[in-house]
Amino acid sequence: MGKGYFITGTDTGVGKTIVAGGLAALYKDRGLDVGVMKPVATGCKRVNNALVSDDAVFLKLSAEVDDDYELINPYSFEQPLAPTVAARLSNTKIDLEKIRMDYDSLCEKHDYLIIEGIGGLLVPLDEYYFVVDMASEMELPLIVVCRPTIGTINHTLLTVSYARQHGLDVKGIIINESTEDSDDTVKKTNADEIKRLSGLPVFGTIPFDKRLDISKYNKDVLLKIFRDKIDKDIII
Repeated sequence: MGKGYFITGTDTGVGKTIVAGGLAALYKDRGLDVGVMKPVATGCKRVNNALVSDDAVFLKLSAEVDDDYELINPYSFEQPLAPTVAARLSNTKIDLEKIRMDYDSLCEKHDYLIIEGIGGLLVPLDEYYFVVDMASEMELPLIVVCRPTIGTINHTLLTVSYARQHGLDVKGIIINESTEDSDDTVKKTNADEIKRLSGLPVFGTIPFDKRLDISKYNKDVLLKIFRDKIDKDIII
């Protein structure tokens, strides 16, 4: 059993990578030995005849680790589809045992791990194996990343409820403003309602900042925002 967090989201594109990278950078800034992992990624780009995930590269830079890329991101697919579909169309099968072995290797190398899932908890990785099953096997506490917009209360509470039904230890919520047109009243009331109804802390809200671009890593901006906006008690 490792120490750290498994980062999931209420949907695709809510900002899991920014949150996972920011947390890894915070751990590193505290002088802690942290590793990162993005077990499965889709929508990857081809670099020198190899598929590379911007998400995984961002995590690697954030944690400042020299781990092999293939250990951080065992499975990359070019098409931006659900993992099972992307794997099938590329004539590949996701080997869950390989992911387990790579995760164990990272546990042996680092004191803490930040794992970023793909999409939400019910994204399929195999015929009947989902992200929630992988999170359960890794036995890391869960952080849920959500949007600040209308609808997020429903999406967040559904995610928290499903995680708890599967025995996951949900530690809290981080709200990520992925666009600059968020309504202040909606943001404030959503955070309050999510805390009230879930019984979980909201560790912070990451404000929209165009410099937080996973394709253009900016350590100083990332660290400053996470130092200022995230509850320091999140480090475990």
